[in-house]
Amino acid sequence: MLTNLKDTKKVVGIKQARRAINNDEVLTIYVAEDADTKVVQDIINLCNEKSIEIIYAPSMKELGKACGIDVSAAVAAILK
Repeated sequence: MLTNLKDTKKVVGIKQARRAINNDEVLTIYVAEDADTKVVQDIINLCNEKSIEIIYAPSMKELGKACGIDVSAAVAAILK
């Protein structure tokens, strides 16, 4: 499920994902299950409002690794 993230056009992180959602550039959002709810709830709400698919990743560490970065990630957005 997470294996295709390295090769796709994406943004990683809360701020970049929020900006992309607001600009209607997002196809799908990946949210780490172990991310702090307070941090990701705004992104989840925006996705629900705009009918953007949300996929839950097992952990922040795995999501970061799948995105090809060396740090954990709470959110990754696949762009149109």
